[in-house]
Amino acid sequence: MTVPSQPNRPNVQPKPGNEHKPLGATDLKRLHREWRRSTELRLAMILDGVQKPFNVGGLFRSAAAYRAETMWLVPPAPPPTERSVAKSALGCERLLDWHMADDGFAAVAAAKEQGFVTVAIELTGSAAPLFDLALGPAVCLVLGHEERGIKAETLRAVDHVGYLPQLGKVGSLNVAQAGTLALYEAARQIWTAR
Repeated sequence: MTVPSQPNRPNVQPKPGNEHKPLGATDLKRLHREWRRSTELRLAMILDGVQKPFNVGGLFRSAAAYRAETMWLVPPAPPPTERSVAKSALGCERLLDWHMADDGFAAVAAAKEQGFVTVAIELTGSAAPLFDLALGPAVCLVLGHEERGIKAETLRAVDHVGYLPQLGKVGSLNVAQAGTLALYEAARQIWTAR
């Protein structure tokens, strides 16, 4: 079986008879390399008070998976040098630059200075579904504290506020899950615009 080629998308063909078997290490590396080469996207993240070490570590891992360049950590967000963060980051903190910021406003200013459009992922009255926002090729996603969300002064500083629509009776997602979905949406918009 041949997987149909789609314009501007990597096309890694499985070996005959292996169509439904997991990719081996070489094919997996080839697949990821092709997606990296074909994706023009700059990503960054601001963790505005994300407090739980496993969430911070998980977000480092997701950010590295989507080739984010930079992450700003706003207290009380713990740094990846903290053992409990490093444990869940699994070494991914070495794959992007990270900085401790004094506050969310300073982190947003630094992201804008580096050419990023800043998008807060938050449930507000003026927020738009994330898929309706044109995120563009350089986006910095802003995530907030697990219970209190993004600080008001940080929200006032960002360019856009988006949310992740949900269909079930649960009103919110874990911040690491929400951040991962937002990273994917930023990449998906670039992929589908080709």
